[in-house]
Amino acid sequence: HGKRKSKEYGPWRSMKARCLNKKYWRYKHYGGRGITVCERWVNSFENFYADMGDRPEGTRLHRIYNNKNYWPENCKWATAEKQGRNKRNNHIIEYDGESLCISDWAKKLGIKYGTILKRLKTGWSIEDILTTPVKKFKKKDKK
Repeated sequence: HGKRKSKEYGPWRSMKARCLNKKYWRYKHYGGRGITVCERWVNSFENFYADMGDRPEGTRLHRIYNNKNYWPENCKWATAEKQGRNKRNNHIIEYDGESLCISDWAKKLGIKYGTILKRLKTGWSIEDILTTPVKKFKKKDKK
């Protein structure tokens, strides 16, 4: 195929290693928990490339639903930021018809990530977590 040095070939090889090679350091998080690679892609980089196309600059291979397999309908090229929002350890908060991870709520509301997390861990209601203003403490003047 002449694409061994292409920017698409590495992600294809890594995807297979994560899912198929029990000695691969990340196997337990992929193949070890049942994530598979579709038969069409396992032995054919050409098929993978035909389905995925050129890899845009600054993107990685991304599974849309991270508990599902590497299949054409579940994969796309995405930025690291987009991938980070789709991790298993992300906590999604739904409020007022909107579902966002803590990082996105923090960014949207101007509240520190740690503040939201602390409120969540101490049992605040979702509404209070997201709508209670953060207290501003005045710095004491040194005399």
